[in-house]
Amino acid sequence: MIDPLTINENIKELGADLCGFAPVDRFTKAPSGFHPQDIYKECKTVIAFARIIPRSPLSATSYVPYSHFNTIVINQVDALTLKIVRMFEEIDIGCVPIPSDDPYEHWEPERAYGRAILSLRHAGYLAGLGVLGKNTLLINEKYGNMIQLGAVLVNVNLDGDNIIDYEGCITDCQICLDSCPQGALDGITVNQKACRQHSIYKTEKGYTLKRCNLCRKLCPNALGIN
Repeated sequence: MIDPLTINENIKELGADLCGFAPVDRFTKAPSGFHPQDIYKECKTVIAFARIIPRSPLSATSYVPYSHFNTIVINQVDALTLKIVRMFEEIDIGCVPIPSDDPYEHWEPERAYGRAILSLRHAGYLAGLGVLGKNTLLINEKYGNMIQLGAVLVNVNLDGDNIIDYEGCITDCQICLDSCPQGALDGITVNQKACRQHSIYKTEKGYTLKRCNLCRKLCPNALGIN
């Protein structure tokens, strides 16, 4: 018999700062083609987890520290995902790992719109890791929006964690919407084309930098809910 508590503890011992379980029947609102069982037909539970993104790069005036160390955390989450998959394979639990960021298949060039094979922020919400903010980021009570998500789909039933009901955004707060240089946020979603045009920057040497993080940085709950 699989003990959810033991799995949760093991995943945290492997390096996760947060971990939660979402039974697959919670994903009824997932768009066609982007449901966990569209990726792995035998999926019964989505395990969502996260690592903290260091807060100090937000203080830099240069784009380099945030871009570089955010990328490192993404790679750390992918490495953690592989460790989790190996753990399940050793005990013969069927599983499929989900990338923490790129790559993905769905792309609409005219809108510069991409969609991951699974929405990790929604998986995180359904696994009780936090709530969605107006900036479209998942906000955790302890760590705020400074987290990078990952997920593994498994073919066993695990009791779901409680979906969180605390308020991720301060009532009537519009800081992220009003501060976006591109007006790309409406409180529900993000205009990816407008966002990409401003936030993705290539240096003359060819490095790709993230030159805008205001929706994350200026959030009053960026570092945790007060």
